[in-house]
Amino acid sequence: MSAPSARLSLTFSCLGHFYVHLFTAFYFIIVLSLEEVWSLPYHELIELWTLGALLVGLAALPAGWLGDRWSARGMMVVYFLGMGSAAIVCGLVDQPTALLLGLATIGLFASIYHPVGIAWLVKSAAKRGRALGVNGVFGAIGVASAGLVAGSLIDLFSWRAAFIVPGVICLATGIALWIAIARGLVAEGEGDTVAHSPSGRSELLRVLLVLVLTMTVMGLLFQATQAALPKVFDLRLRDLVGEGAFGVGAVVAAVYTVGGVMQILGGHLADKLPLKPLYIGAFLFQVPVLMAIALLGGLPLVAAAAITVLLSTGALPAENMLLARYTPERHRSLAYGAKFVLAFGSAPLAIWAVSEVQEVTNEFTWLFALGAGLALVATLAAAFLPSDRKAATLPVTQPAE
Repeated sequence: MSAPSARLSLTFSCLGHFYVHLFTAFYFIIVLSLEEVWSLPYHELIELWTLGALLVGLAALPAGWLGDRWSARGMMVVYFLGMGSAAIVCGLVDQPTALLLGLATIGLFASIYHPVGIAWLVKSAAKRGRALGVNGVFGAIGVASAGLVAGSLIDLFSWRAAFIVPGVICLATGIALWIAIARGLVAEGEGDTVAHSPSGRSELLRVLLVLVLTMTVMGLLFQATQAALPKVFDLRLRDLVGEGAFGVGAVVAAVYTVGGVMQILGGHLADKLPLKPLYIGAFLFQVPVLMAIALLGGLPLVAAAAITVLLSTGALPAENMLLARYTPERHRSLAYGAKFVLAFGSAPLAIWAVSEVQEVTNEFTWLFALGAGLALVATLAAAFLPSDRKAATLPVTQPAE
């Protein structure tokens, strides 16, 4: 892949990562407005995203298979066009059942990004940690921007604009990628830029079993935190954030921006240091931080929330590199598809837990206490990963981006 084509691929991959997290997070702000507009309780409205969240995970596997067998570029065009159109439709509906179907369609097209876009990026980057770190920042900014974008559009216009405006921009990005491909500016990509020595069957099985558990826990923690934090801040920070959606959205944005930018450091460390201790440490430190979120209020709560996002996002470059290390290049999109079936397929369970805990207790203390217990289980599981072998990754002299 030529350097200009690789840079364009990186650009569209980063934009795709920004959009997928924006579009799968902005409903958690929009729902606060719908409580008043539709006069429905929070726990019923938040459940409208359950099917969409399920499809983000379940459809990742066929999306990854198509990315391997057909075209990564083509799948990315479908992703941008489909998700943008679905968001526009969500902004035009008038009742919960229609919104449920619109959100499900967003989830269906959102499922394309992670298995296809991440594999596309890994394929062309020699310094994988750095590239994954930069790409990860765009994802974190997407989550952060969801609060600001949705909150601003709701307060300035309406909840409908919070769907429609991002949808139009995403649609335009898909058209731009389509034109770039037609003009030969973005190539499909050739061979893997990083070679690996083969792993034994027993080692491979052990790694995959461990990663199945840890990636599921990572997904549960991420999804539950993303869904619950806006309401947590709405309940505990009313004196700080004031009335309206913008204040809550701004605090959510600050938390995910501070935490997400650290993915660059996480990527740098993943390039320089052994992956296993980085991965274990991310889960271990989550235990006290999640307990702090369960119990704190005010600015200490905001600080603890930023730290948990920092730990979650900072671990992702190491996790993605571990998966790439033990996966053949020809099945890379399928492997990432399987990962995101676990990571996002756990979302309905996380959404259900958020809804049930809030309905029963009117708070989220037990939700984050349970999260701390899961983080401890993942820490123990990650200890069974094989130690890093420096000879396992052999750089190939090709352009990085």
